[in-house]
Amino acid sequence: MRTVLIALLAVVLAACGSGKKPDEKEFLASLDSAKTQGPTIDEEVISSVLQSIPSPLEISVLLKESGTKYDVSFLNSPDNLSKYNSSYQKALNLGVYGTDLGYTNIYERNEDGIKYLASIKSIADGLNIGQFFDIETIGRLATNSKNLDSLLLITTQNFNNINHYLQTQSRSNLSVLSLTGGWVEAMQITCQVAARNPKNAALKETIGEQKIILEQIVLLFSFYKDDENMASLLKDLEQLKAAFDKINITYTYKESTMEIVNGVAMIKDNSTTTIDITDADVEAIRNLTNTLRNKIIN
Repeated sequence: MRTVLIALLAVVLAACGSGKKPDEKEFLASLDSAKTQGPTIDEEVISSVLQSIPSPLEISVLLKESGTKYDVSFLNSPDNLSKYNSSYQKALNLGVYGTDLGYTNIYERNEDGIKYLASIKSIADGLNIGQFFDIETIGRLATNSKNLDSLLLITTQNFNNINHYLQTQSRSNLSVLSLTGGWVEAMQITCQVAARNPKNAALKETIGEQKIILEQIVLLFSFYKDDENMASLLKDLEQLKAAFDKINITYTYKESTMEIVNGVAMIKDNSTTTIDITDADVEAIRNLTNTLRNKIIN
């Protein structure tokens, strides 16, 4: 399985739509966090981080392939939707619910998926970014696992539009919060499954790989130290990063070779990456991730 797919927000932000364009004053009034959110981050910087993060769908595929049964208790209940009143909470949980939608999609639990679609639509409309999506099209694709490629393509395009829009409104912090919420949710689900399958090396490696991703997320948050909410979340992320710092990742370069597969010449990457992660590392990361995730959803 590829370790790098598309933006974590792909399914997150794609699951909503309204068709009408927001009034600019209404949009700005709805964003009730601090007026000054720090400097605008270049779109390419955020996109670079997003493209390096495993998508909710990719992680969910790994979990399903591990033989893990579907467990709705891993997910954030749609009933918590009423708790999210500030733009800060909405942006974070837009990411959380997006990961949950990806999880229900892989396991083909359409009934649960519809609930998460509704929750995501409500949050996105509350942030006045629902107009970027066609809810009917996304809903149709999301409830059919055969359409995953189309879903990923459309949702990636939609996120690019949202990211650009938020940039023009000097609200790139919402993009950062959403991707972080989605990443934390994917991490906590993976950690819960790994705890039940301690001998599954692939799950442990997936957790270890997130060290690099978290370093980039922490870097993004450093641009928003003047925002009280984001500064507080940054402290929690840095605490989690300290646990990841104990993991050693070694990259060994080997020259690529040419192979013929089914009559087609293909280049094979022979380089390898070794991830040294212990059961104690996984446990420490799981505990910190759960604590952080509970702060986000409650």
